[in-house]
Amino acid sequence: QVYLRESGGGLVQPGESLSLSCVAIGAIQRTDLLAWYRQYPKKERELIATLTSTGDTIWSDSAKLAGRFAVTGDTAKNSVDLHIDNLKPEDTAVYYCGAGIFTAAAPYVRSTFWGQGTQVTVSS
Repeated sequence: QVYLRESGGGLVQPGESLSLSCVAIGAIQRTDLLAWYRQYPKKERELIATLTSTGDTIWSDSAKLAGRFAVTGDTAKNSVDLHIDNLKPEDTAVYYCGAGIFTAAAPYVRSTFWGQGTQVTVSS
């Protein structure tokens, strides 16, 4: 059994910073990638960034343009953090962690797992 645990969401004021954390827990053979997404109401989930097993961070075009996001983590430690600076009301969304993991039960198949989502609300 593998699951992702997210933490760090909440209500913040515009201009503040926020960090979200995600850790994969369970019988993991190897974590291939970890990613952060966000979802606005009635919209599809959109990718922010992916952390690869080589330590590279691949950014979505929108996140790269914004320049307010940072990702830290290590797939070998099954954890990834997302840091957002200068939060804006348009950052209000549910943030999800996603992972591509080879589990102990299926070590040759990369399975996708999702966290439960954490609400970030930016409002004064």
